[in-house]
Amino acid sequence: MPLTIVTVPCLKDNYAFLLHDAATGAVAVVDVPEVGPIAAELKARGWSLSDILITHHHDDHIQGVAELVAATGAKVTGAAADAHRLPPLDRAVAEGDRVTVGSEAGEVIDVSGHTLGHIAFHFPASQAVFTADSLMALGCGRLFEGSPEVMWQSLSKLAALPPGTTVCSGHEYTASNAKFALTIDPQNAALISRAERVAAARERGEPTVPSTLAEELATNPFLRAGRAEIKAGLGLDGASDAESFAEIRRRKDRF
Repeated sequence: MPLTIVTVPCLKDNYAFLLHDAATGAVAVVDVPEVGPIAAELKARGWSLSDILITHHHDDHIQGVAELVAATGAKVTGAAADAHRLPPLDRAVAEGDRVTVGSEAGEVIDVSGHTLGHIAFHFPASQAVFTADSLMALGCGRLFEGSPEVMWQSLSKLAALPPGTTVCSGHEYTASNAKFALTIDPQNAALISRAERVAAARERGEPTVPSTLAEELATNPFLRAGRAEIKAGLGLDGASDAESFAEIRRRKDRF
């Protein structure tokens, strides 16, 4: 059976994700922005936390880790390349390593760009990838550390996953991302429709995360940077895909 995945809103606009394996009872959480909402969800479902999977070192993704470890004894997994600025790790991993939640195995993907050492966790059997601040709903993370070339390579890895993959990203930024996306790809009917659905969902107070990779491939300008019509709209005919991505990221930073 696939993992049960529960989206847990945290802080102002963060998301953590609980992963439950019914066969074994194992439970993992991806990132710990704060403990309260995660602990409440675990209690409501009668689940006992076994693992904490960390994507990157920013405080709004790790600041609750020490408290949650103290409360649950969960084992912490994070990137070896980021270990010097993460909470103490029980296991340090790199791209290609396997992680398990009960009976299901996942793989680690290096998605550096937002930060160096940022990782994603892909669980093929459950058709889910946990991308935090790399690939986001209709967007991608600001490049605090990596170059546009590095981030484009990271996004290209995620874009190559099966289109039916559920993309569990780290923030509720979709409405503002949609407004920007329409400045890049204004004739995209799928994007126009998605932007309308996102606006309506937010009006109702509903989350817009997770999304699907198919949706992102059809509407996310950062994944579509290599398309000829996007380059033409940017005035970058003949540019490389990474150069097109870099221009979109620059425009987003000024948006």
